[in-house]
Amino acid sequence: MGTCGVAVLTAGGGPLWSQNSDNDPDKNGADIDVVVHVRPEVRKPPMYKVLMLNDDYTPMEFVVHVLERFFSKNRDEATNIMLNVHKRGVGVCGVFTYEVAETKVTQVMDLARQNQHPLQCTIEKD
Repeated sequence: MGTCGVAVLTAGGGPLWSQNSDNDPDKNGADIDVVVHVRPEVRKPPMYKVLMLNDDYTPMEFVVHVLERFFSKNRDEATNIMLNVHKRGVGVCGVFTYEVAETKVTQVMDLARQNQHPLQCTIEKD
């Protein structure tokens, strides 16, 4: 019956430390216990664009207000996005993780309804 040794390896596979009390070369490390520390793979979450859709009834000033309030745009940025929505029919308000994008869409739609505006917002995978 052989003795048991321990080897500690890095994620790259090279030994940091090893111990084997039975130095028999015929064993070929068969009785070595291995502890490997592997770093978990970290992925960036998928991102989503919040899109604002144009309509013929929501006042431009209300759209600017929404962009300032919920998307932290300054007056010039908000005005440029609003004009883009007005001219092209749709505009990007920002890019966020799914949960944040959904929350922003809900906030915009709730405020629009409270003010009786038909403003529409949606999300699209970036």
